[in-house]
Formats: sequence, structure tokens, C-alpha cells
Amino acid sequence: MIEKVLITGAAGFLGSHLCDKFINEGFHVIGMDNFITGDKKNIAHLLDLPNFQFIEHDVTEFIKIEGNLDYILHFASPASPIDYLKIPIQTLKVGSLGTHNLLGLAKAKNARILIASTSEVYGDPLVHPQTEDYYGNVNTIGPRGVYDEAKRFQESITMAYHRFHGLETRIVRIFNTYGPRMRLNDGRVIPAFMGQALRGEDLTIFGDGMQTRSFCYVSDEVDGIYKLLFSDYSYPVNIGNPHEITIKDFAEEIIKLTGTNQKVIYKELPQDDPMQRQPDISLAKKLLNWEPKVGREEGMLKTFNYFKSLSAEELHKSEHKDFTKHIKK
Repeated sequence: MIEKVLITGAAGFLGSHLCDKFINEGFHVIGMDNFITGDKKNIAHLLDLPNFQFIEHDVTEFIKIEGNLDYILHFASPASPIDYLKIPIQTLKVGSLGTHNLLGLAKAKNARILIASTSEVYGDPLVHPQTEDYYGNVNTIGPRGVYDEAKRFQESITMAYHRFHGLETRIVRIFNTYGPRMRLNDGRVIPAFMGQALRGEDLTIFGDGMQTRSFCYVSDEVDGIYKLLFSDYSYPVNIGNPHEITIKDFAEEIIKLTGTNQKVIYKELPQDDPMQRQPDISLAKKLLNWEPKVGREEGMLKTFNYFKSLSAEELHKSEHKDFTKHIKK
């Protein structure tokens, strides 16, 4: 019998790649999304496949799935600052009510559930690199707190269902991931820099550019998530690329990659923006025999070629916006 998996946030960047992965592995995939940040074009190539079914639905409302269900992957959530600063209440609800609904569905169906947590649970970390046993440094009432705390609550309620109900649960802490199907205007540094370069604009750095990030190509991220789902480990696992780079150096890499001669301009750093972000993936290596394979040069070229393929209309609709304007003092 073909195993069935429900993937929420299926029309998002990472969710759509997960749909591809599970279809290629022979699963029957049910994709679910309400398109608050997802895009129908990300799953358009799947809609006519016999082993793909799509349900337009908001996971914060009651979820009904007919028949058996073997696995659930909960990836529904705004995932970039420009989104969760514009829709803070929805961000909190999908991490709390949405997760509660999906855990209840997993319990009813006797399904294994994997929830997508984030490196943001570490906040602006005081430990470097970040290991899974670090509790984090999060401002609960800051503008980013709606996302950070939604994910921290998501982890807590997932572990409560695991301990109290004996539910099979998995938790992945996702670090910065990139690749085709990212939105150019989602406020994250890779699409922001590439969009600006393609439009001939100067590249905008917030702060002095000495903050660091570690970027994982999407195929590596998906592979790690897939391996975690089929492991026997219930506690959080970091999945990301440990190769760290400053934002200033990264801007220079983008200029070189795109063959442009833009300048770099500097603006004020948003509140609570983390200064360091680097995963310790020792646990993933040990448990899953996983580590990233795609180097940054290769991954960035693939991503840039995807953005270059977008129409001029899409490119200019995505002009970089200052997402800090959504923060009310």
C-alpha cells in the first residue's frame, strides 16, 4: 500500500521542494496551503499527478483528512521578517493553533509528525556555533518575538504530545536555506541582494555587515529533513550548512557572481537581528549520517539563474522594501 503524507505550507519555498521529494520517493502526497505567503506556481507542476492532491486550507482551522495518513510535515508558517512583521497574529496562530490541530490529527490517524522549527529559537545567540542543547537568547516582546516564540511554543507542545500521548514526533531546526522558488521580495538577504543586482540597484546591508549567516542549499536541507523523519530521534536536530560568512563578504560574492558593479550601502540594523548564525551539525552527522553536499558557489549560481529566469514584471514587482516600517513602536 502506498504511504500517504500530508505536507502543510506545500506552496511555499521549502514545502514545495518537500512535495517533490516525497513524490519522487513514491509517496502519495497531500499538499495543504492557504496561500497567505505561498504561491500556486510552486506546485503547478504537481497538480495533474495521480499521487498528488491539493487542499486549500488554513491549518489554524479544524483539519479533516479522509482515510489513512502515515506522516505529517508541518511547514505552514510565514518564514521571513517581512512576512511575520506584516502578519504577526497569523504567525503566532499558525505556530500555536495550527500545530495543535496537526498534532491532534496525527494522534487521531496514528501518524508520525515532523514539525519545522527554526534557528530563530536561539534568538541572538550567546553561544557560537549553536548546539541543540542551547536554550537561546530571545526577546519575547520584540518585533521578531512573534516568530521566535511561535516556534518555541511549537516545540514545547510537540514534546508534550510525545511525552503525554506517546505520539511519534520529530523536530527539525532549520537554518538559513536558499534556492529556486524563493520570493524575491521576502526580505531575506539572498533574494534581496540578487533582486537588487538584477535591477541595477545598490546592495543594502543593515548594520555594519559584520553579522554572519550560514546558507544551506535547498536540496541538502530537504535531504536532511527526509532522513530525520525516518530516524528514531524525537528531540530537535539542527539541519543547516555550518560554513559561515559575514554579510559584507557575502555582498561582495553576489556582486562578483552577478557581474554587476553596484555599490554597497548601509542602513540601520533592525531590532533583535541576530549577529551570528551558524549551526553545529554534529548531531545530524552522528544520527542521520547527513551533512551538506552543495557548495555555496554552486548553489548561488543555481539560485541566481532561477531569479534571472523571472519576467521583468516579476522582478520589478519585487523591489526591496524596508520591512522595518511594519514595526509599531
